[in-house]
Amino acid sequence: MTDESTQQFEQWRRYLTGVAYRMLGSVSEAEDVVQDAYLRWHNTDHGAVEDAWAYLTTVASRLCLDRLRSARHQRETYVGPWLPEPLVESPDTPMEVEALASDVSFALMLALERLSPLERVAFLLHDVFGLDFGQVAASLDRSEATCRQLASRARKRVQAGRPRYRVTPDEHGEVADRFFMAARTGDVGALQALLSEGATLHADGGGKRIAALRLLEGVDRICRLFSAVARRAESVDPPWVKRVNVNGLPGWLTIEEDGLPQVTMVDIDGGYIQAVYIIRNPDKLGHLVDHLPSGHRIH
Repeated sequence: MTDESTQQFEQWRRYLTGVAYRMLGSVSEAEDVVQDAYLRWHNTDHGAVEDAWAYLTTVASRLCLDRLRSARHQRETYVGPWLPEPLVESPDTPMEVEALASDVSFALMLALERLSPLERVAFLLHDVFGLDFGQVAASLDRSEATCRQLASRARKRVQAGRPRYRVTPDEHGEVADRFFMAARTGDVGALQALLSEGATLHADGGGKRIAALRLLEGVDRICRLFSAVARRAESVDPPWVKRVNVNGLPGWLTIEEDGLPQVTMVDIDGGYIQAVYIIRNPDKLGHLVDHLPSGHRIH
């Protein structure tokens, strides 16, 4: 492969990572897909490729579709609620990671998770990445009419999961910080004042660490959980904490009493917390090692 073709691929690497992350919800798998796409590009007759962007998007989407199909059983048997791997932003975050993180909300990712693999890929390729249905059909090896139907079904199911607005790093900071303190101390009164009536809590331990095994809905259930956790904790304050933004939401990266990291984030609308997301599964936090204190290991 020539230097020119290598540079051509590198031009699209960040974009392809975004494609793969939205499809798979995994940072590590997205990186693997991009590397596999690079190997495919390496063995391609570049002179026969009219549009490198469309070609690489097709290659990456097919690789993702294979992974989505093989992962369906694993997702169905996953212990407790499933959440995507978090994209964490802090002052030292590379610009390309920050741009992707702020554009991919957890609400949208969870809405995508409810789609079939074909619906998910068709919707993302057409509605998000701008391929026409002829290109989508070539990527999925389906007719254009079928791809239109797939994208249409997906669009209707995803619409409610689209972020209403993008949360900036400073937005709702006071509400988020008040929640963090109330949650750590188990202050039920403060939590009740912060949570919306229909608030939800998603905790992903993946069977590797203790976490709520079901989606919690409603203020009372969420308050009872944090109150119980606070009573059992040796200390209100975690051994280490870092304020971050996670997939465009205000949150915290902490090291907990067991020595393992945890990511917590809140979705705020109209001054009230609509959703709380907690990721404790260490398999989903390995890529955050650079955000942790020097020398700290996750596994």
